[in-house]
Amino acid sequence: MQGKILVIDAISTKRIVLKVKLTGAFYQVAQAATLDAAVQAARAAPPDLIITAMDLPDGDAAALCTRLRSLPTLANVPVLAIGTQRDAGQRLATLAAGAVDVMLHPLSDTLLLGRVRSCIRIQNALSEWQMREETSCALGLAEPAPDFAHASRISLIGDDLAALKTWGRRLSAALPCTLSVTCLRDALASQHSGKPADVIVVCLPRADAPAAVALRLISELRASALTRQCGVLVVSACGDEQRMTTALDLGADDVMGAGFEPEEIALRLSALLRRKRLVERVQQTVRTGLHEVVHDPLTGLYNRRYAMPHMARVLARAARMGQTAAVLVGDMDHFKTINDRYGHAAGDAVLQEAARRLQREMRGFDTVARIGGEEFLILLPTTSPACARRIGERLRDAIAATPFSLPGGHRPVRITMSFGLALSGGGRDEAPEDLLARADKALYAAKTRGRNQVECSVPQKRPAA
Repeated sequence: MQGKILVIDAISTKRIVLKVKLTGAFYQVAQAATLDAAVQAARAAPPDLIITAMDLPDGDAAALCTRLRSLPTLANVPVLAIGTQRDAGQRLATLAAGAVDVMLHPLSDTLLLGRVRSCIRIQNALSEWQMREETSCALGLAEPAPDFAHASRISLIGDDLAALKTWGRRLSAALPCTLSVTCLRDALASQHSGKPADVIVVCLPRADAPAAVALRLISELRASALTRQCGVLVVSACGDEQRMTTALDLGADDVMGAGFEPEEIALRLSALLRRKRLVERVQQTVRTGLHEVVHDPLTGLYNRRYAMPHMARVLARAARMGQTAAVLVGDMDHFKTINDRYGHAAGDAVLQEAARRLQREMRGFDTVARIGGEEFLILLPTTSPACARRIGERLRDAIAATPFSLPGGHRPVRITMSFGLALSGGGRDEAPEDLLARADKALYAAKTRGRNQVECSVPQKRPAA
């Protein structure tokens, strides 16, 4: 299953229709008819997303959000509200209480499923960052860093600069921040010319060609290491459902389909800023820990001491959520020859460059560790077998494609790495040591079959009862 969703509505037929749509997209769906029943169900089995009707017999969507925010284990679960009437006051109150969005009947299946995918993707990423913080604190490395908010930087991007400047003046009155305005063609360059914005607001033009440029910008922002962590809000004046869905699938954090509304956009930007500060706080917690205790001094990667307890948390969460995690173990081929022929300084340079290449290919929440002399561990949470295999091949190619430069005036040499891939079973508990042992066995198979390849070990089936 792709994720767990709790659907709340007093009208059973609406719950059933929504459940059919979601289960058809391979989500696991639970149902509740009231606010109290929903909180009890969420406490018993925390969902990845809650979809609720605006009005419930014992409260409303805003009250649900307020109740969840008071419960530590549920405070960060995203809530998507669905209503039947255009009530601006209720909509703003619901967003202010913490809802991700308020959608109206009749629902667009395309946009609904796009929003669901986006919410669960972001929730998985946030959970991974929070697990990193918990792992660091459990190891006694650091207390959670204080949450100091700096002056927020927001960038407005579109093809109508006059309209954007008007937006900026109206937004400044609703949200204290430092604003910049940039045209589409200069957007990427402007984010790389100085410190990037905390949140980037992309206004989708009505015309097809400029809209395509704006959508391509989203993928470029997500691909760049400098802007990958920026929040991205897409505003569509014409409410084009297909474009908004595409924006979410390309990595936008949020979309607005009713054009520029200062109060609403301020609420959405505030939510994105809070999320970004949460991630920054976790990053700071990890950075301020005893760095040398959990990092390899040669490559700067995590070491085995960090990797193993972190892997245990990732596997436990994957088993609890019925998801798949993956572990890759990579080992440099014929590394001893490098040390023997060129010296240990050359071997160290090769390991450092290999670490850089592996890290460059990783998603923000993946983990790369050096766990032995020339052996590396790559931990991929919440991934599919096909995706894990693609990442393994990408890593193998990153090592093999370009010769390694060596110190001392030696000519660059071509070096390869073999990988063993092991996948955790969806919903099946497995000790980190057992998963690592399976990855090691697959690595041995890669070595014996010619090196410079990726071999996969699949989870063993449960014995019949």
